[in-house]
Amino acid sequence: MKKMLFLFLTVCPQLLLRAQQPVDYVNPQIGGISHLLQPTFNTVHLPHGMVRFTPVKSPGISDHYVALRIFGLPLNQPAHRFPPVVTIMPGMGQPTADPDALASEYDHDFETVRPYYYSVLLEDEEILAEFTPTERCGFYRFSIKNGPFFMVLKGDREADMKIIDNNTIMASATLNGLRQYAYLKFNQPFTESGVIEKNTLKNGRKSIAGDDTGLFVTFSGNGSEPLMLKYGISYIDGDQAKRTLDEQVRGWDFDKIKENGREIWNEAFEQIEVRGGTEDDKVVFYTAVYRTKERMVNINEDGRYYSAYDRQVHHDDRPFYIDDWSWDTYRTSHPLMVILDPAREADIIQSYVRMYEQSGWMPSFPQAYGDMGGMIGHHQAAIISDAWHKGVRGFDIGKAYEGLMKNAMKGTMVPWREGPATELDDFYRKNGWFPALAPGEKETVAAVHPFEKRQAVAVTLEHSYDDWCLSRLASSLGHQDDAKLLMAKAFNYKNVYNPANGFMSPKKADGSWVTPFDPKKDRGPGCRDYFAEINTYTYTFSVQHDVAGLMELMGGREDFIKRLDGLFEEPMYGYCRWTQTADIPDGTGMVGQFVMGNEQGFHVPYLYVYAGAPWKTQKRIRNLMKTWFRNDLMGVCGDEDGGAMSAFYIFSALGFYPVTPGMPVYVIGTPLFEKAVVHLPNGKKFTVHVINNSAQNKYIQSAKLNGKPLDKAWFTHDELMNGGELIFEMGPRPNKAWGTAEAPPSLNFHEK
Repeated sequence: MKKMLFLFLTVCPQLLLRAQQPVDYVNPQIGGISHLLQPTFNTVHLPHGMVRFTPVKSPGISDHYVALRIFGLPLNQPAHRFPPVVTIMPGMGQPTADPDALASEYDHDFETVRPYYYSVLLEDEEILAEFTPTERCGFYRFSIKNGPFFMVLKGDREADMKIIDNNTIMASATLNGLRQYAYLKFNQPFTESGVIEKNTLKNGRKSIAGDDTGLFVTFSGNGSEPLMLKYGISYIDGDQAKRTLDEQVRGWDFDKIKENGREIWNEAFEQIEVRGGTEDDKVVFYTAVYRTKERMVNINEDGRYYSAYDRQVHHDDRPFYIDDWSWDTYRTSHPLMVILDPAREADIIQSYVRMYEQSGWMPSFPQAYGDMGGMIGHHQAAIISDAWHKGVRGFDIGKAYEGLMKNAMKGTMVPWREGPATELDDFYRKNGWFPALAPGEKETVAAVHPFEKRQAVAVTLEHSYDDWCLSRLASSLGHQDDAKLLMAKAFNYKNVYNPANGFMSPKKADGSWVTPFDPKKDRGPGCRDYFAEINTYTYTFSVQHDVAGLMELMGGREDFIKRLDGLFEEPMYGYCRWTQTADIPDGTGMVGQFVMGNEQGFHVPYLYVYAGAPWKTQKRIRNLMKTWFRNDLMGVCGDEDGGAMSAFYIFSALGFYPVTPGMPVYVIGTPLFEKAVVHLPNGKKFTVHVINNSAQNKYIQSAKLNGKPLDKAWFTHDELMNGGELIFEMGPRPNKAWGTAEAPPSLNFHEK
């Protein structure tokens, strides 16, 4: 063990000697233990790159950090949360095909995780395994003690593996019909090889195809030089995988590839500089930035890309982006991209357009293997409208609008479905609400998923917002009849507000309210009969586009503030936490009935600003950041879906938030750092400078934007992108007069 530790320090001296840079603040292990559902993954990759690495740990252990053994090292993970399609695993002595015998214990104290580099000591055989990626290649280095050793490659579904020569292997396997090819080169020749079939070794054979199959190769090994493996991947064919490897990894200089990855990451991180705060604040912040750059993923390979949306290879020099969970990411990840990299956002939107052209529908959860059709809403409308109204161009807006209108007018709104409308959609478009079933009433629509249910109220609320976004886009493009029709549909949220109980509530097809109705427990696992994963307490405030109208429904400004206060103060369901957790497992990071750990509530703490109480937003946001976003293994309070939760933190730490994507406005919260500089892609800088900031001094006393007093708690996207300086003076007690001069813009139909 001492020998291996010495070797580790020898091959990684720069980690000890180099001055700290932004990339060194990143801790990929944050959130490695989940509060209830999915942990984060300590993914090694380049920003938006095709190759993503996370070690395969003990099966059945949902929280990977506490798993005791490593069962495999991946070539790539084609989709977030999905397992790799091909894995490798080294061993000493005679080869084995037994997965349990191949697995190795490890120790986090001998594991290093950086965005660009991973290493671990496989303790059973004292093999030091290291990995570093390029955009579409991976590079392994194995430091192995004297003696013969072997490498096992295994494929899951429809694997096809072939030994080309005594240094080279071609391998492929599928994920949901998507075939991933890999061309692998070793720096040492094989002394023996064979195939693995049904966990049995068969010497001498050079190829194999089928499910759960693999290859093994052996090496003589004298310990004088490490075994190195480099490979390229492709979704087109094996020849393209080889070309990629030849282009991106020339020679066998592992450290050069690693250092290049480090510099690429530093360049990405340096777009936002933060000063002040605690060391933990910086770690959480830069780790959040890292999380936002895992997805989306560009799968264009040297001017070609394979599209699962028509099962064709296309010739196109423009990037083609996949792996997005739009229900989550429209709220924060995409608005952040609009600021930091609008050109990439244009490429992303054009990718959606091509998916529509190839499949006939705008996607919702576009993956490399096709659209997953996840969650609810047609939120590409929000993504595209937000980008368009913030000045992003460079995509086919006409074709995008065509696709959005088809989804909005002819597509289904049934949760976790895609395609043509059903009778439920026809009802919604005629009557203005998604009809709910009474308790115990049998489902009659075959398209409704038996677990996901109708989610009737949530569907109504989220499509009201999407139709508002699309109405704004239609108006700006001169489609005034469409704009008028869609704007009327944006009012549909009012159809599910029950004034008798003050909550968004399920309404049956005959127009009567569902009874009995418990606003805390609702109905079904995750409240899915009527809502999406959480209850109506948070969903009642899911009216981002018309906060003024919602406020009016609730009785005005003072009553609205009381309702917000009550959201954060209302006790949990039942007498202890588990009673509510059992019914609402997605409801993590709870404060009263408010859910921090799920995306529906991100905008809610900022709604106090609309009611003239921005100081309450300041208190809530600082508390939420410090409580639920931390530098520890449980420091992410919910599922990190496409960087959405991390982007919420980034915005909130900077001191402002996009409450309403589609409206080019940012609502001010409370800045966390003494200074933050956003280096804009147009060459300008937007600086947030904070005077007298501390944990206690969370309240804004006064503000200036470009030298002029700012008496309202919001500013525009143009003001941000034009550069300048936003100065806050902070204090320990609220200045209840600041920020009340003018409420943020909301959907006020009297002005339309």
